[in-house]
Parts: sequence; structure tokens; C-alpha cells
Amino acid sequence: MNKVRIGVIGMGIMGAGHAGWLSSGRVKRCELTAVHDVDPERCACQPQVKCFKSSADLIRSGDVDAVVIATPHYSHTDIGIDALEHGLHVMVEKPVSVHKADCERMIAAHTNSKLVFAAMFNQRTDPYYQKIRGLVSGGELGEIRRINWVITSWFRTGAYYRSGAWRATWAGEGGGVLLNQCPHNLDLYQWMFGMPDRVRAFCKFGRYHDIEVEDDVTAYFEHPNGATGVIITSTGEAPGTNRLEVAGERGRLVLENDVISFMRNEIEMSEFSRISSQGFDRPQAWDIRIPVSGHGGQHVEMLQNFVDASLDGAPLIAPASEGARSIELANAILLSTFDDKTIELPMDGKAYEIKLKDKISASTRAKKTGPALESGTLSKSFNK
Repeated sequence: MNKVRIGVIGMGIMGAGHAGWLSSGRVKRCELTAVHDVDPERCACQPQVKCFKSSADLIRSGDVDAVVIATPHYSHTDIGIDALEHGLHVMVEKPVSVHKADCERMIAAHTNSKLVFAAMFNQRTDPYYQKIRGLVSGGELGEIRRINWVITSWFRTGAYYRSGAWRATWAGEGGGVLLNQCPHNLDLYQWMFGMPDRVRAFCKFGRYHDIEVEDDVTAYFEHPNGATGVIITSTGEAPGTNRLEVAGERGRLVLENDVISFMRNEIEMSEFSRISSQGFDRPQAWDIRIPVSGHGGQHVEMLQNFVDASLDGAPLIAPASEGARSIELANAILLSTFDDKTIELPMDGKAYEIKLKDKISASTRAKKTGPALESGTLSKSFNK
């Protein structure tokens, strides 16, 4: 096989974007051959390919070798398992699924398979995050002591939440900012710094919008080495902030406004504290600006990596098994709020699934909807 035939399942904002990139020739050695959406009119943007009435029909058609799944969150699991069980390579939009138990079911369906199973965590292609990951893993910052990430630049309007009945509901989306926007940041957090082993969090539900799920979050993490992390995120704060600060033994790194600054200690801070005879002294530090430019290939690079993995066995940028870790963090943050307690990781995925089903059953909110979002929204934000 020298070309991958790809079907896109779900032709909303993201699915239409993927279909456009695939059909335009920007992704090499592949061909868009099929699409599906519950609303057939959405498939009209790709009139040259077959439009199937159901994902099952597309998967069984024989017209595709691989699928990209860009449907509402809950359906990722059943569609993904169906595709894997029918011998198709799978790339799933974030989040991989709504909760850890469903992620585990998908991963189990892929176990012992030679198929490619990838997650669309496109921000892993960003050179800024790649550089920070390299500095951390290479020991340039020394032992990590503290991580603070304020990501309140995910601002969304009321019109955004009214654009689809599935949005911002426990039954339709399984959560809010943690399940829709912030999976990128949760994935990057664990990709750069590793998974914490304890989570304590405080979520506000409908603080800024007429929704039942979380739109404002403060989460505290503890790592096995004693490092602590705090993530603050929201869809209701404008103009918002995106600032990542990392304190290590060898200094402090800050990423903000496309600038990485590194105040590098000449001597590790704990060692300096031990040997200094001056009570108010501190290590000499170098003020370094780390050169980085551009934001990488994003979705197109991820799709190309998916094709290359399917044809050549190239290593995946974001295996779905890794993508599941961001879901565990999101679930733990919500569960910590629900139960008002610290959550130990790894968490019990099935117990959280039961808790989420209780939320769905107890929901009495009548969802108001409005006009669909303009497709141009895609160019303004790398998320659904």
C-alpha cells in the first residue's frame, strides 16, 4: 500500500477542517475517499467523495483504510472500537473519550493490534512546547519543584455554547472546559512534566455562562518527586492569560506571549542555600531568552504523521494511549470537586463513570440552542 484511503466521520468544524486538509493535497500519500455526518448537508463541502448515512456503513464499506473521528465526545468510543475491530487505522479528535473507563475500552480494542491508533493532540507539534519538554527531560532546569500554568485564554461566548445541543452538558459533552478546550493543556502538562499522583481541585459550574458544566477551574497537583503544580483555566475570562512558569533547581522558566525566558542559576538553589553564609543571599542567575519561532505544523502535521505511521510504521506524535492521560487528569479534577477531596492517581475509571452517569440522570437543565458556528471559527482557535 503506497497511499492511505481515509474517511472522516463527523463533518462539524473540526471534521470539515480535516477533510479540507486531506482533500487539498496538503497531506501527502493519502486520499480522502469517504465522509459521514448525521446531517448529510454538512458533507456537501466534499462532493467528490462518498457520503455515508452512518459511521458503521463507512467503516464496512471497503472504501477506507483509516478513519479520522471528529464527532461529539461520547461517540468516540463506540466508533473507535468499531473501526479498530474492522481493521482500520484510527485517529480520534481530542478528547480521546469522555472518561477513563471508555478510554480503557478503546485501548483494549487496540491491544495486540498492528493498527495505528492516534490522538489529535496537535499542540505537541508546537516548537515552544517541544523546546520546554527537551529542557526538562534533558535536566537543564534540574529537579522540577513547581509548575504554574494559567490558561484563561480559552474565552467562549454564550453563542458558542448555544451553537449545539450537545455542548456544555453532562449528557452531550461530559464536561466543559476540561473536556473541550483544556485537554490540549492537560496533555501538554503530562507530556512535559509527567503525571502527578495526587489531585485536589475546585471547579465552578456555570460561573460565567448559562451551562451546567465547569467553565472555571483551579487544580492543584502533587508529583512523586515532591513537585507541585497548579493549573487555572476558564472560558469566561477576557482578555485572558496563557502563562506557563516552571521553577527548578537550576532556575525559573516562563513561557508567555511566544517568548521563553529562563533565569538560570549558576548554582542549584538547594546547594546554594546549603553552602551560603549570607541569610539574604541568592544564586547569581543568567537572564536567557531561548530562541523559538513558529508554531509547527499543527493539524496538518498530525495528519501526515498518522499517514506515515500507517504506511511506514513511523512513531506517532501522540499515541491514543498517551492521550488518555489527559482524560484521567480531567476526570480526577472533576471528581475532586464532586467529592470535595484529594484524588489519588491512578484513579478508578469505572467509579468515575458511575458518578458521571449520576450527573446525567440528575440533570434537569433544558438546553437552549442557536445558530451553528461559522466555519471560520476554525482559523481562530485550534480546538472544537
